[in-house]
Amino acid sequence: MRQTRPVAVLGGVRIPFCRQNTAYADVGNLGMSVRTLGALVEKYGLHGQQLGEVAMGAVIKHSSDWNLGRESALSSGLSPLTPGFTLQRACGTSLDTIVAVANKIAVGQIEAGIGGGSDTTSDVPIVYGSQLRRRLLAAAAARDTKGKLAAFKGFSLRELKPDFPGVAEPRTGKSMGEHCEEMAKEWNISRDSQDEWALSSHQKLAAAYERGFFDDLVVSFRGVSRDNNLRADSSLEKLATLKPAFDRTTGRGTLTAGNSTPLTDGAAACLLASPEWAAAHGHEPLCHLIDSQVAAVDFTHGEGLLMAPTIAVPEMLARQGLSLQDFDFYEIHEAFAAQVLCTLRAWESEEYCRNRLGLDAPLGRIDPAKINPNGSSLATGHPFAATGARIVATAAKELAQRGGGRCLVSICTAGGMGVVAILER
Repeated sequence: MRQTRPVAVLGGVRIPFCRQNTAYADVGNLGMSVRTLGALVEKYGLHGQQLGEVAMGAVIKHSSDWNLGRESALSSGLSPLTPGFTLQRACGTSLDTIVAVANKIAVGQIEAGIGGGSDTTSDVPIVYGSQLRRRLLAAAAARDTKGKLAAFKGFSLRELKPDFPGVAEPRTGKSMGEHCEEMAKEWNISRDSQDEWALSSHQKLAAAYERGFFDDLVVSFRGVSRDNNLRADSSLEKLATLKPAFDRTTGRGTLTAGNSTPLTDGAAACLLASPEWAAAHGHEPLCHLIDSQVAAVDFTHGEGLLMAPTIAVPEMLARQGLSLQDFDFYEIHEAFAAQVLCTLRAWESEEYCRNRLGLDAPLGRIDPAKINPNGSSLATGHPFAATGARIVATAAKELAQRGGGRCLVSICTAGGMGVVAILER
């Protein structure tokens, strides 16, 4: 299906992002999603209105969170006739939900909808091993007491050991940080450059809060009004004292807790619509979603796990007839400072662009001053499924305040994928 009409981004809302096991430890995905959607409903006067779709996502969730999109919509103040669905693509989840809603608007299936996401690493699902699960299922299916008892024949206390959700890649057994450490070594990304990037993210986020940029983007929740990962008083000296977090044995580790995103809880959502719906309901579009692209890398055979955006971006640019420099600013998800720096270096590399991307010349350099002007994930934190909607809402407001322009959004994800998009006003 090809786009037949523009898709307007009317704006977004999020709750403050909070480090794991702090303010939102007992809330869960549904509670965070309801607070966020409710705030969006209030901000845009949507109470009782029927939208075409609510798409939400979560990476780490309980089985009881079986359809966050629908369940959170039912508690948000929207009309109960508003449908909803849930999807997941790791760190790219809520950019994907936004794109999914936008595509339905573009082809005329719906007039308006919400895309967003929520994630918690505090309220995680803890399950028992497969052997005990089989016993419990057999006991539940048994018709009498004798059958139920027989299901536990040979039971061992070892079977009570719980299984916790992990963040390691199933195919490699390595965490995202371990993979990114390998990338940093491959691309010769220094510890100093990573710490400098992390410090800049905190400084830019703190400055944006101080000038009131987030006043209508972040709603207080559980007594928190700002991202509690933000360290406005951080310094290169403080960051330099931190020990490597993923490579602790070779003496060459450069990724630390200070230049990597922490485990974080939070939720974010954006309202999208056709220009006609926006005008009819008295809303001025902040910008338009022009295009998006997804790519993947073969990380199990040597490619960098988080390098897929380097592929998705040139594919999208080629379709739009744009160069990498044809943007007023860039929103690049900071899973790790090293990941951003590897991406930038790859786009500047003649060898990489020729051999991996099939280009005649490097994509070229981006001015670092144009990247993440209001800070990004290293400072805000990174609730996996909420980051995309946070970025789109932030970029849309930035475009509106500038009075026009073009923004490139780039998000790397677990599983060796990347989701990217173009916003324009």
